[in-house]
Amino acid sequence: MRVVDGRTGACDQFPEAVFRGRRARLEARMEALRLRFVLVTKPVDVFYLTGFRGSAGALVISPGRIRLWVDPRYTLQAREQSRGAEVIETRKSLLRAIGGWARRARPSVVGCQDAHLTGAELAELRRESQGSRGARWRGVGAVLDELRIVKDRWEIERMRQAGGLTARVFGEVLPLVKPGVCECDLAAELEFRMKRGGGEGPAFETIVASGPRGAWPHARASARPLRSGELVIFDLGAILAGYASDMTRTLYLGVPRRRARLLYESVAEAQRETVLSLRAGLRGGDADAVARHALARRNLERYFTHSTGHGVGLEVHERPRLARGEHTALQAGAVVTVEPGVYVEGYGGVRIEDTVLISESGPEILTPAAKEPWYTG
Repeated sequence: MRVVDGRTGACDQFPEAVFRGRRARLEARMEALRLRFVLVTKPVDVFYLTGFRGSAGALVISPGRIRLWVDPRYTLQAREQSRGAEVIETRKSLLRAIGGWARRARPSVVGCQDAHLTGAELAELRRESQGSRGARWRGVGAVLDELRIVKDRWEIERMRQAGGLTARVFGEVLPLVKPGVCECDLAAELEFRMKRGGGEGPAFETIVASGPRGAWPHARASARPLRSGELVIFDLGAILAGYASDMTRTLYLGVPRRRARLLYESVAEAQRETVLSLRAGLRGGDADAVARHALARRNLERYFTHSTGHGVGLEVHERPRLARGEHTALQAGAVVTVEPGVYVEGYGGVRIEDTVLISESGPEILTPAAKEPWYTG
C-alpha cells in the first residue's frame, strides 16, 4: 500500500478536476436555493472546495468564480494549495473584508453557514455590508455537510490509507499491552506511531480505558496501570492527508471468565450483524436497531448507552448518523462507524468499532485490525 505522508502534504493534493466537480455540485444546490453567492467559512469546507488547508480563510462562491480571502499568514500557502480560487489577501478581519466586498458588489442575497457563525459574527457581516442597498445574509443550513456525505474515489483511497495506518499501529502496540503498563503510556505510544507512520496525528484524543474505567464510553487515558483479569478498551484513529479514521478494539488481560466472554461475544455479534446490514437505502435508525436488537437477545441493550455510529471523513464526527430516530437513507459512497458497546458500572466495558464504506457491492471495512484473539494468556 502506498503511504501518503500527511505531515508534509507531499501527496495530499487532489487533481483540480475533483474540486471543480465539488463546486459544480454546490452550484447546482445554489441554483435550487435561488442563490448566486454563498459564503463558506468552515475550514474543512474551504479545504473540500479548494484544497487550502489553513485554519483561517473565507470563500465566496458564485457561478464560475471562487474568491478566497486570507490574512498575510496564509497568502503563500493559499496560492500553493488552492485550486481554481482567486486568492485575496486582507489585513482586516476576514468577515470585515467580506462585508466590504458585499457593500461594493451589492448582491441582494448571500448564503452563509449560519450554523458555523456566531451571532456576533453575523452582526459584523451585516454591519460591514450595509450601504445604499445592504446585502441580506441567508443561512444555508447543512448544504455542505450533505454534499460531503458521499465520498469520491480520491477521498475513499485516503480513508483506506488512514484506516490501514490505524490498524497497523494498533498491531504494533499489542505486544506492549501487559499488566503494569499505564493507560497513558499506551495512548502516547499509539499516537507517536501514527505520526511516525506518516499520519498528521490522532483524529481525536486516544482512549485507553481499563477495568471499571471502561464503563465510561469517553474515558481519557489515565495513569492507571493495567491489571490482570480486566477488560481494556482502545479507541484510536489517525488523520492522514486530512481524512480521519476511527476504530475501537477491546482486549482482556488473562483468560476471560464467563462474564467477560458473554459481553465480548454479544458486542462482536451486534457489530458483525450491523456491518453486514449496511447498504444504500437503509435508514440510519434501522441500522441502529440492528445493533440494539442483537444486544437485546442477550438482555444487554440497557447497557448500550450511545448511538451505533456516525459519518467519518474530513471530520471524525459528521453526517450521516446511525441512531434512533434517524430517517435519512444511507447512500453508496458514505463512510460510517459501527460501534456498539456495553458498559457495566463497577466492572468495565466492551466496544468494537470499525470505519466502514457503504458501496454498491456491500460494506467494506476500512480499519482491518483483527478482532480475534481478544484476550491474552
